Amino acid sequence: MTELPTEPVKATCHCGAVALEVTLIGGPNAPRKCDCSYCRRRPSAVVSAPLDGVKIIKGADNLTTYSWNTHTAQHHFCKTCGIYMYHKRRSNPDQLGVNLYCIEGMEPMDFEPVHWNDGVNHPSDS
Repeated sequence: MTELPTEPVKATCHCGAVALEVTLIGGPNAPRKCDCSYCRRRPSAVVSAPLDGVKIIKGADNLTTYSWNTHTAQHHFCKTCGIYMYHKRRSNPDQLGVNLYCIEGMEPMDFEPVHWNDGVNHPSDS
């Protein structure tokens, strides 16, 4: 399996209106997908970053946020092209999940198979 970078990387949306500088959490940080009612409709693989690990370097005014239910998870998207960029996690509110497929230079197939988390039966919902 390909190793994730430890130095900051650039992540962009499809249209280029939004660009991020992302510092990923070191150590085991395997990409994963979630099967909750929301994520199963946009099955992006995500990797972990600390809360201060995402810096918006372009297009802050072009990001929009979607949240539901407990409003713990906050998903950030480009308003123009609709690409999901990152989110504050419900499973660990001290971390951000970053769309692996937006990180420049990453080859998504290098990370297959991607692990799936059980978001349908999430402990926060009990």
